[in-house]
Amino acid sequence: MNVLITGGAGFIGSTLAGRLLREGYRVSIVDNFNSAYDPALKRQNIRRLGPAGSVMVYEGDVRQPQFMRHVLRHEAVDVVVHLAGLAGVRPSLQNPTAYFDHNLNGTTVLLDAMRDTGVSRVVVASSSSVYGNRVQGPFLETDPADEPVSPYALSKRAVELVCSQYSRLYGLNAYCLRLFTVYGPRQRPDMAISRFLHQLYRGQPVRLFGDGHSQRDYTYVDDIVDGMVRAIRRVSGYEVINLGSAAPVSLLELVWLLRDITGRHSPIEWQADQPGDVPLTYADIDKARRLLGYAPATNLREGLTHMVEQLGKPTVLSLS
Repeated sequence: MNVLITGGAGFIGSTLAGRLLREGYRVSIVDNFNSAYDPALKRQNIRRLGPAGSVMVYEGDVRQPQFMRHVLRHEAVDVVVHLAGLAGVRPSLQNPTAYFDHNLNGTTVLLDAMRDTGVSRVVVASSSSVYGNRVQGPFLETDPADEPVSPYALSKRAVELVCSQYSRLYGLNAYCLRLFTVYGPRQRPDMAISRFLHQLYRGQPVRLFGDGHSQRDYTYVDDIVDGMVRAIRRVSGYEVINLGSAAPVSLLELVWLLRDITGRHSPIEWQADQPGDVPLTYADIDKARRLLGYAPATNLREGLTHMVEQLGKPTVLSLS
């Protein structure tokens, strides 16, 4: 099976590519290596996948129709995994237009290119942020998702709706996977756990927003990738599916765990709540179990320990 991963040089994309290569899939990648964070980290992710030629890498943008049609035809793609786009709730508050352009317009251009080239299966990364400002869980895929609280969340919900329409109108097979706070080696340096490690190893205060009681359903990247591989094999029709750990943890508990694992005990510096942040994410994963055989296997302590071991102190200290 030939799999094209858009955004394949990033954290989740490169981890998925490695898993697929080990299992004998043919993998190609589209990535524009933008400056949302250091492009050198993304190029390093590509090098980790093996010698030049192990993976065909196309440097370009999913918003370019001719480029995407060329890649899809040239690679004889069977399934697309669509991870390209702009991530992050807080940055989206500063530049909503860019998020709608990259995430919504980029997805629409990709789906049109797939329709033009006869590629009918796609697995799309959505986000737990579509559930909005919820205080009780777990979150079910059938719950309302019509009040997102950030441009990022809105763009991801719009992507789901576009996929649903293309499935109805054009027979697209699309699984939209709502990912719940993915962490692990190669995590983006702007994400919370990476920032906390940076602060701990530098002896800087750990900056927490709010009162520390907000909860996240932290999910180890290998569990997410396992769910994605299962979706690649099974995608048929249109479905929205949660991929999480179903075990939310408070921000304070997370910091205590990181202090314990690293042996560093920097003080906490409290910051005001940030617009767009939500008090809780909590995945109901019954549908993922039923449709995909999904079963997350890594608890938070294990995942954080593995992340710290893989990163190593020098790498953590180099984060910007």
